[in-house]
Amino acid sequence: MANRDYVRKSPTPNKKNNNRNQRKPAQKKKPAPRAIPWKAAIIAVLLLAGLISLLSMLSNDPEPVVPAVNTVPVKVTPKPTESLPPPPQEKWDYMETLPKREIEVQAKEVEIPKIPYIMQCGAYKTASQADQRKANIAFQGLSSKVVKLEGSSWYRIILGPYTFKREAVKDQHVLQRAKIEPCIIMKDTLK
Repeated sequence: MANRDYVRKSPTPNKKNNNRNQRKPAQKKKPAPRAIPWKAAIIAVLLLAGLISLLSMLSNDPEPVVPAVNTVPVKVTPKPTESLPPPPQEKWDYMETLPKREIEVQAKEVEIPKIPYIMQCGAYKTASQADQRKANIAFQGLSSKVVKLEGSSWYRIILGPYTFKREAVKDQHVLQRAKIEPCIIMKDTLK
């Protein structure tokens, strides 16, 4: 038996049934003729005619007649010149007194704290990690030390001691700009 290709083969049209099943094309509807809006056209023509007549009336107006003016010379008598009044007295005398003034400022006495400040910039389990952080801090121009406290297995990186907290904050900002964080400022109680 021969193989048949059912997919590609199209059925033969049946001439008898073809006329019944075939759709007829839809007939296009002709657009309705547009009606001219007579009322609107008449109103537009009347308005245009009124505008034209108004413009023609305005252009036909005669120029106004300028009345003749008789000029009679008028004698002006000069007023007697009065002397200017004296300048007013100044109410303020700051222009003379301000340069002579001196203000005494008393500076506050700076209290030196009894316990100095230190800054801790990390704690590491191994000494090699702590030495690496110490080297990074040394590249920023700051000196630090690695401290291992008794009874602890952590190596801490300590900067300081600082007399004032402001000095520690200044060094902390230097380390923050170099992306060395976190650094904590505290009182030196690690002894």
